[in-house]
Amino acid sequence: MNIGNKIKDLRIQKGLTQEELANRTELSKSFISQLERDLTSPSIATLNDILQCLGTSLADFFHETHEEQVVFSRTDYFEKQDQELNNSIQWIIPNAQKHAMEPIRMTLLAGGSSLPDNPHEGEEFGYVLSGSLTLHIGSCSYRVKKGESFYFIPEKTHYITTKTGASLIWVSTPPSF
Repeated sequence: MNIGNKIKDLRIQKGLTQEELANRTELSKSFISQLERDLTSPSIATLNDILQCLGTSLADFFHETHEEQVVFSRTDYFEKQDQELNNSIQWIIPNAQKHAMEPIRMTLLAGGSSLPDNPHEGEEFGYVLSGSLTLHIGSCSYRVKKGESFYFIPEKTHYITTKTGASLIWVSTPPSF
């Protein structure tokens, strides 16, 4: 984590100069400048004072949200070779073996779309057999091409569209039909 950059971003969001933040925290402007450039590190007490002046807490400052990966390509796949049984298993979603799903096959014609599905319990997975599509989840859109897969928890309204047509396997648990 780049503490200095995060402090600088918060300071700018609050419309404060380095000097104004320094005055409010009873620190020097040069210390704030060095801190924002990661040339020095604050004590916990000093960081807490700075964050309080910036309207946040230690917990919120260090809480990092990361966007879950939704679309997976061949580089994300994991393959296990079993020499004894002379076979291989390819997981096209990381940690796929811990999910419970029921497959359905779907073909979309050019210019088609699936009906929006409301948020629900469970999991959604898809694998594009041919063509390409756009997966819409809430306000986000993801492009998925032949040979790629997608996986998400259906907490938001979701649907797919395509301009060129697509054939895919869609897995939903629990089944929504």
